[in-house]
Amino acid sequence: MKEAIVNLLAKELAKLKLDKKEIESLIEIPPDSKLGDYAFPCFRLAGMLKKNPQEIANDFVKSINKKLPKEISGIKATGPYINFFLDKKIFAHEILSRALNDEFGQAGKPGTKGKILLEHTSVNPNAAPHVGRTRNSIIGDSIKRILEFQGYNVETHYYINDVSKQVAMLALNFRPRDNFGSLLKRYVDISKKIEKNPRLEKKTFELLHKFEHKDKKTLALFKKIVDTAIKGQKEIFSSIGINFDYFDYESRYLEPAKQILKELEKTGKLFKDKENRLVLNQSGTSVQGKMKFPYLVLTRSDGTGLYPLRDLAYTIEKCRKGKNILVLGEDQKLYFEQLKQALILLKKPYPEVVHYSFVLIKDTEGTKKMSTRRGEVVLLKEFITEAIKKAAEEVKKRKTKGDAKKVGIGAVKYSMLRNENDKNITFDWQQALSFEGDSGPYLQYSYARASSILKKINKKSKSKAKSKTTKLKTNEINESEFKLIKIISEFPEIVKQAEKNLSPSIIANYSFELAQIFNEFYHSCPVINADNKEQQVFRLKLVEAFRKTIKKAVYLLGIEVMEEM
Repeated sequence: MKEAIVNLLAKELAKLKLDKKEIESLIEIPPDSKLGDYAFPCFRLAGMLKKNPQEIANDFVKSINKKLPKEISGIKATGPYINFFLDKKIFAHEILSRALNDEFGQAGKPGTKGKILLEHTSVNPNAAPHVGRTRNSIIGDSIKRILEFQGYNVETHYYINDVSKQVAMLALNFRPRDNFGSLLKRYVDISKKIEKNPRLEKKTFELLHKFEHKDKKTLALFKKIVDTAIKGQKEIFSSIGINFDYFDYESRYLEPAKQILKELEKTGKLFKDKENRLVLNQSGTSVQGKMKFPYLVLTRSDGTGLYPLRDLAYTIEKCRKGKNILVLGEDQKLYFEQLKQALILLKKPYPEVVHYSFVLIKDTEGTKKMSTRRGEVVLLKEFITEAIKKAAEEVKKRKTKGDAKKVGIGAVKYSMLRNENDKNITFDWQQALSFEGDSGPYLQYSYARASSILKKINKKSKSKAKSKTTKLKTNEINESEFKLIKIISEFPEIVKQAEKNLSPSIIANYSFELAQIFNEFYHSCPVINADNKEQQVFRLKLVEAFRKTIKKAVYLLGIEVMEEM
């Protein structure tokens, strides 16, 4: 339907050389349905035509009032806006037909578009993941689903810092019988010891030096620690439906990093500081002004490379393979800008970055930011266990048949995604597990409610409703029905916006609004006890269209649905 408006406007505005994409981007949905179903503002045209936008709107309506396509029932000028009224009957049947198609909303089948390498999570292999950093994983997984839904071939990459200072610190305190569960305690203990005894820190650098020079004993010890950590991390993420295609080890880039240094030497921007470290001078770039000394330190005084040097080699390799997207915490903004400017200096492409803000946990003591080093963290495994436990209590209290694991995990994921990526989250158990509010369980419950209606009617009639909707007169589509049809029609555009902005919150907020409008429809429009068979069949198709659409929407958020709750 929107296409019909775009085509009409494009034809009339052909002399102004406005392409269809630009016209489509300008079309709005009026705040009140009485004003119309779609509106086109004439401000953009005012400068081009040297006329008042209100006058342009009036002239436009007069010139095309008799040329309207069948999809548009009326057109009206309201101030500087051209308002379009859709033919409800045609619109309803077109949208229901499309929404009942399994490919509704998709811009292409998976793998038909270009390749994208998406790096997310990449938790240090020194402990179990905590809730704060898990927002990275949940955003990353949702972005992957959105991009695949839009037809891209997406590879997820997990970068393992197996030659990091954190692993070296653990190596000082690691015991042969240690398992994944004991790593955090070991790490916290050694962090405290190093704070009291700086000489221990020197030993970590000695271990890193041995690692880079391929000392067999050190290599074996680091491998044991990293394998223990990664196995445990993979199991935890897999338990909440998040998996990775590739695990890339930092140690693999020790040799390529040396070539990076040679290339940087040619730029004249690399120098040795007083401590004999190799440093990249980034003055004159966007980094200047953001830090006192705009320098990127690439090696230690003993010549061993630092993380940024190997990250440059890793990023260059990734960017050779396809478009790159990287999910990073907001505390990494300056670091990424330094990395980006180094890549620009090397005349290499750089990733598109998605930054996310912190997660705070609401409790009786208030809120606070998490720190792995201090041990002040809420571990993801414990958090998910608590989510499932609380979800089970809610399910029992409501005497429903919901799957507590799906409800609990859905609650956590939705809470992480409903806010924009760059906004802090204060996680509140009561709000997250609400069956009535802006929450994951509310979306799941709305899907289950739709499934229940269809199940009841199928039992009653012993056969499914015909696949094609019965023709209805325009005035038989009431406001609640049309409102639901209209928001279902917006799903493809919503996915496009989420793809363009790499923002799952767009889909999360749409899903909530979709569920709200469905529940309003449910309370005002009887389906099983409709006035007549024709109306019942139409409403059944509308329920099924909602059910398919909400299922796709929450899938893109990584949330599972249930037929019963």
